Amino acid sequence: MNSKQITSIFLMLFLFFQLSYSQVRQVSLLDRGWKFHKGESSLAFQKDFDDSNWKNVTIPHDWAIGQPFFKTGDGSTGKLDWRGEGWYRRKIDLPKESRGKRVYLLFDGIMAFPTVYINGKLAGGWDYGYNSFFLDVTDYLNFGENNSLAIHADTRRHDSRWYPGAGIYRKIQMIVVNSVHVNIWGTYVTTPVIKPNYADVRVSTTLTNNSGTDQNIVVRNTILSKNKIKLQEREQTVAVPANQNRMTDLTIPMTNPTRWDLENPYLYILITKVYHAGELIDSCSTDFGVRDIRLTSDRGLFLNDKRVLIKGVNLHHDLGPLGAAFNVRAMEHRLEIMKNMGCNAIRTSHNVSAPELLDLCDRMGFLVLDEAFDKYDAKIDMTDTTDFEGFAERNIRNFITRDRNHPSVFLWSVGNEMREMEMNENNGFHRLHTMVNYARKYDVTRPVTMATDMYESTPLRSFDYYDVHSWNYGRRYSWAHLLEPNKPVIITESASTVSTRGFYEFPLPDKKTAFTKSLQVSSYDLNAPEWAEVPDDDFMWQQEDPFVAGEFVWTGFDYLGEPIPYGAVKELGLPNAEASRSSYFGIVDLCGIPKDRYYLYKSYWKPDETTVHILPHWNWSDRIGKNVPVFVYTNGDCAELFLNGKSLGKKYKDPRSDKSIERFRLMWNDVMYEPGELKVIAYKEGVKIGESIVRTADKPFRLRLTPDRTVIKADGSDLSYVLVEAIDKDGNICPLVNNKIEVKISGTGKLAGVGNGNPQSFNFFGSNKVDLFYGKAMIIVKSGDTKGNITVATKSEGLKPTSAAIKVD
Repeated sequence: MNSKQITSIFLMLFLFFQLSYSQVRQVSLLDRGWKFHKGESSLAFQKDFDDSNWKNVTIPHDWAIGQPFFKTGDGSTGKLDWRGEGWYRRKIDLPKESRGKRVYLLFDGIMAFPTVYINGKLAGGWDYGYNSFFLDVTDYLNFGENNSLAIHADTRRHDSRWYPGAGIYRKIQMIVVNSVHVNIWGTYVTTPVIKPNYADVRVSTTLTNNSGTDQNIVVRNTILSKNKIKLQEREQTVAVPANQNRMTDLTIPMTNPTRWDLENPYLYILITKVYHAGELIDSCSTDFGVRDIRLTSDRGLFLNDKRVLIKGVNLHHDLGPLGAAFNVRAMEHRLEIMKNMGCNAIRTSHNVSAPELLDLCDRMGFLVLDEAFDKYDAKIDMTDTTDFEGFAERNIRNFITRDRNHPSVFLWSVGNEMREMEMNENNGFHRLHTMVNYARKYDVTRPVTMATDMYESTPLRSFDYYDVHSWNYGRRYSWAHLLEPNKPVIITESASTVSTRGFYEFPLPDKKTAFTKSLQVSSYDLNAPEWAEVPDDDFMWQQEDPFVAGEFVWTGFDYLGEPIPYGAVKELGLPNAEASRSSYFGIVDLCGIPKDRYYLYKSYWKPDETTVHILPHWNWSDRIGKNVPVFVYTNGDCAELFLNGKSLGKKYKDPRSDKSIERFRLMWNDVMYEPGELKVIAYKEGVKIGESIVRTADKPFRLRLTPDRTVIKADGSDLSYVLVEAIDKDGNICPLVNNKIEVKISGTGKLAGVGNGNPQSFNFFGSNKVDLFYGKAMIIVKSGDTKGNITVATKSEGLKPTSAAIKVD
């Protein structure tokens, strides 16, 4: 075979594969090549507008997190300048060969009121900044030419009770398909029949025909194992009228399916292929799980016929120092921390989440209470002129059709703590009924709820409109359960305990609302707002009320904004500038460092894993001979405490005590401080299970850097969280050191953000300097696009400098 023949063969193969590729959908991530301008720009929508002086940005992008804090700003929304408008522009190139195809833009979330322009023409927009939406932009494009895409985001009419972020803070995809294709979110997988060794998988496929003529097509659905081995395949012929949609159903039997559950979150892959005259014209894939979930009124939740206590947390959408700009690894990192604590469920409080959160929960084994809205007002971008019916249908439709294939999702929520809906004010029950009915329209397999908090609203029976009693705080579910005992019960917000990592105050508070002017909250975990409680109360109530399915703690992580009790500080006689900029509710601080409370939850939620945690630290030079109470969080039932080798006695958990903290904590309230070693040995049923030691640290000697991962991907978005700690010569953490740290990143990566968990810190998250806060801080490093190595170097006055290496592969 000569070189000319070889060249011809390669050319034919190339054209064949190009033709095949052009016949099915093409999905492109529009993350690079964007220009951004913050502020008004009346001509920015135009095709040939000169944006050369605009800032280069990558999507997802949060314009507010990249700015300094306003110390006198509104603490409830994070003291960041998120209100305003911004413009984004980039080019889109489509080859002439794509003419005749349909082009969609899929937006995962834009804050807020986005309007989209193609080549200077308005292509569409949306009215809810947290929701996903898509636009068919085909008719606005010029194939074979450069096209301009301009997006305007405007947060000035958005209202919020926390930091909402600003701009295109989630990804955008361009999807190119043939004129006959499966709709966006057009595949709906359910398992209506599940038996011990058998399951029916029902696949509903919604098809669109934009060809202008009636089409007979073949839809073939293939189920693959997670290792992509073909298991089952079925196909059917469908007539799709011209310029219309058509839905078709197909049932595929499976024998001995592997169940999706929390320990083994097994995912199957459904491949849907569409053929016309034997030619493949569209293809898409859908992950799904086979599992049986039911909520009962007397025993809570059952997953695959096994009772599972919901050990959940509420998560806001911001990612701490990274702001609202979604990053998959940042969320995965958070879920790993929660999983290690024993958490098994996430509530998407209180808005539509990024779709990747649900992907992660599917893969990692979390249940999800999927929530669409907070209030029905400007907090979900609903204005006085909004048509409620239209808003409800389009937003519930997008929310549920996007998320309904996720096996992790077990319950829909259409709102949170809405007075009008609970008290039936201003036609509230009608609006609640509208939302619930649309949820049921788009998914028949899951129950629907609303999270309530007004105990006095119970006799009005808003719960008649939905399926599950979902109550926030204070055992408020009790009356509703008495009036309607045939509905399941979930505590959708529990605890709301507040604390500051590493901070302790004396004496211990005599009541939960005993807050001081320190602007920090003691990490003895005894403080909560008037309407809330400490974790132990919820543990006790769930033990005493076995019909309760479980809890969602407020919150898993601290978040930007809502800094109760130091948001409105006038009551304490302090100026507004002293208000904090982030919450105290988290079990983990804003940058990902666990608080003491983390180990209290772990000790209860993971009873079979050894937990022995002592608090506080043991560096109290000003309290020699004075009382420093010592708490121990352990999965054991008793423990013995030693100070410098001398026993301070054993303490036992009392399961019969009417004081909840005596059931779940071990407390030595009268320990006279002396420097040295504090040691605890924990026991369970008389057998030693572990021990823990804290020591008085010597003078700080050097910094210690601990990356959560030393190898990350060269994809331009992967992260490594590097914990910074001040230690003495013996490696003991120095818990009172607040030195300023200077950070230098070199190699194939860059600094993504810094933080220290201090709600009172106004240090810029994008700075290369960060203060240690009670001996610790966090550096977040982002990978570049090329393989290589990253060096993280730190230095601080008086401390030996330290570096850490991260491989980018």
